[in-house]
Amino acid sequence: MITLEPFTAADFTQLMEWVDDERLMKEWSGSMFSYPLTEAGLTWYVEGSNDLNDPNVFIYKAVDSKTGVTVGHISLGGISQRDRAGRITRVLVGNTTERRRGICQGMVKALLRIGFEDLKLHRISLGVYDFNHPAINCYLKCGFQQEGVMRDVVRHGDGYWTLIEMGILEDEWRALHPATPAA
Repeated sequence: MITLEPFTAADFTQLMEWVDDERLMKEWSGSMFSYPLTEAGLTWYVEGSNDLNDPNVFIYKAVDSKTGVTVGHISLGGISQRDRAGRITRVLVGNTTERRRGICQGMVKALLRIGFEDLKLHRISLGVYDFNHPAINCYLKCGFQQEGVMRDVVRHGDGYWTLIEMGILEDEWRALHPATPAA
């Protein structure tokens, strides 16, 4: 089982080790960071995060509850209280040998629970590059639906990457996770 804990300065070194090449950096963060990741860049990234009194962005490390080992990173940002909407960003299963073992699904489902239950959001969206088939399959299994395509949105090297927009609404999520009746 995956649990989410606030991402703090104590977690910077591990994330910098995981994001070890420029392509992965761009896949993970778009243009938010430049390669290589630095403590200064990550310090800026976490400022003001994870504040329930001012919910703008929530940044987490994903922990395997059986082993206590940090296995990934995920954030929920772009939160609009007026529209009750947020956006999942910067999803990363850290160790490449751990990929395709359900960690991404565990991270996303835990974040959806926070978004829909704790923050009372109505809609959560995300963007994923069209070549990232494992991530697309993960998001579909978590209940997201494809909503659109943004062609050639990011330039990388001599080519461009296309972004698939996906979203899930609170009623769709609740249909997949019916409330347990009180005993």
